[in-house]
Amino acid sequence: MASTQARLGQQALAVLDVALRVPCIFIIDAIFNSYYDPGSGWAGAMGKVLVRVMGVLISSVVLLLSQKALFKFYTLFFAVLLGMAAVLINYYATSHIDFYSAYYKAALGFRLLPRNGPTLWLGMAAVQLVFGVGYVFLLNLQSVFAALVVLDIMIPLWGLMIELPADVRQLVAVFSGLALALNTAVCLAMRLKWFYYSCRYVYLLIRHMYRIYGLQLLLEDTWKRIRFPDVLRVFWLTRVTAQALILVYVVRAVRRESGDGYLLSWDVFWDLTSNLIISGCDSTLTVLGMSAVISSVAHYLGLSILAFIGSTEEEDKRLGFVAPVLFFILALQTGLSSLDPEERLVRLSRNMCLLLTAILHFIHGMTDPVLMSLSASHVSSFRRHFPVLLVSLALFVLPVALSYALWHHYALNTWLFAVTAFCVELCLKVVVSLTVYGLFMADGFSNVLWEKLDDYVYYVRSTGNIIEFLFGVIMFGNGAYTMMFESGSKIRACMMCLHAYFNIYLQAKNGWKTFINRRTAVKKINSLPEMRGDQLRDIEDVCAICYQEFATSARITPCHHYFHALCLRKWLYIQDTCPMCHQRVYVEEESRDRAAFSNNNGGYAHGQPPAELPVDGVAAGAQAAGGPGELNNELLEDNDSIEYDEDEWGTQNGSTPIEEDYINDDTDSTED
Repeated sequence: MASTQARLGQQALAVLDVALRVPCIFIIDAIFNSYYDPGSGWAGAMGKVLVRVMGVLISSVVLLLSQKALFKFYTLFFAVLLGMAAVLINYYATSHIDFYSAYYKAALGFRLLPRNGPTLWLGMAAVQLVFGVGYVFLLNLQSVFAALVVLDIMIPLWGLMIELPADVRQLVAVFSGLALALNTAVCLAMRLKWFYYSCRYVYLLIRHMYRIYGLQLLLEDTWKRIRFPDVLRVFWLTRVTAQALILVYVVRAVRRESGDGYLLSWDVFWDLTSNLIISGCDSTLTVLGMSAVISSVAHYLGLSILAFIGSTEEEDKRLGFVAPVLFFILALQTGLSSLDPEERLVRLSRNMCLLLTAILHFIHGMTDPVLMSLSASHVSSFRRHFPVLLVSLALFVLPVALSYALWHHYALNTWLFAVTAFCVELCLKVVVSLTVYGLFMADGFSNVLWEKLDDYVYYVRSTGNIIEFLFGVIMFGNGAYTMMFESGSKIRACMMCLHAYFNIYLQAKNGWKTFINRRTAVKKINSLPEMRGDQLRDIEDVCAICYQEFATSARITPCHHYFHALCLRKWLYIQDTCPMCHQRVYVEEESRDRAAFSNNNGGYAHGQPPAELPVDGVAAGAQAAGGPGELNNELLEDNDSIEYDEDEWGTQNGSTPIEEDYINDDTDSTED
């Protein structure tokens, strides 16, 4: 129970912390979006610039305050607001006896309070008493000063009750306000030292983290400490909600005056939605806020898909980070916030289409490992396969439907070409994944080892990778054309450089490296002697990699161990050593012709002379003890039982340490 209450308390503090930082974003956004008139003279211009800079600076400092300092700052701020409200109420009440009635009648159309009399005075006294008590409580004044402050706030109302002359009432209200302002200034001056040390603490903390951890970790820590994504999300939603309420109120008032009724037609609703979307990305801060909202939607979408397909990979939970980053980069690249309203709506819709295709590509990256895992592990449960296959089918249908809809409504341009290319590339990836999945499933239902499976998987994936590489080159050309003839920018140029490096250069380099590794491994396998027929049956052992019997053939390493050709080839993709004794796999023509065949337990196949034994202590002792019979009966040792020290294991025969995380999976050949 205590832990639950503590957790609820922490959540409440977190919500309050976010809510108190949001006004800073509103102030900064208002300053940046405010109209600046440079024609008011240099003095006025300098004053306006100074006010804008000070507003941004103070708002930024408050935004970066720690939680404790933030709460204390708002405590003083609300105390000042209560004092100002009390002074204003006293002044207007003493200057205009019918102030409340006039205000409510003008704003609401009816009189909420009586024009005069004890009821009005008692109501105002109650309000001022609440303001006074709140002011005293927030400033934490002593009992004597607290009583004097409350008395100072209530004095102008007493003058109103005893019907002093208007000039005297105003004079009393002015002196009461000055006394309250003086008390507020003294209290703030006494806390000026705290404000200085708070700012100095923030500065020293930032400097210390920058020196120790660097700029990146400093930004990440500040980003998490102030909960900046949540602040941006609340800012954007609050701003859009307020604008929506104002627009709906105005539209309904206009329709009521024109006699059209209160219900909004579809055209009016679409116009309202369009205006809200346009105003929701009219500045850099609003674009960041929209990115934060997209982050939440993408995050929960990714979690839902992971739960649906049954994946537990932590790396697949990054959709909530990738989607907003892509959206913000697209917004900067196209200058979204600086466009005209109508053009901004069109550009935003285009960016959303590109973002949708990128999200679908990421979802395919989430489903592909699960699909390969199910097929390679030969899981036969239909309930386990159905969600992944359903998502894969959706990943194929959605790009086709999107491309058809866009081509049906728009003419060909660089943007439509890019979206179509991404959709075709995604469909190709889905086809490749389903093809490999089908090959693995066919191998799972087969009782015979399919030695050509790895080749077929490599051919399918290589074909897909080559086509993706070609699409990358085409997209680079499309981006270059856009930058030169349509909308060139520095951000677009940087993105093209990143695309050329990651999607063209690195993909070509890795593909070529995989091809060379496969060709080298195949050449080594083909250079090893092959065992078939009676020799294979006389061995009576299994492959030391997959622990399955030899059905048709086996390959012999120079150290006289034998394996399936497919298993040994996948092993050689990782390292050029024997899986049993960790000697290098090399071929010497003269020694290969004279070499004797030994099984994986260290003995010889039946019918083979034991004339040439490996020169080691175990084999020499066995030969001296009396020939092959005793060797087979007494001194058979599995090489797996030999123990090495860590240093010997890694340095024996000059080889590199064995990969402990090697997975016997047919997809390893393509992931170099």
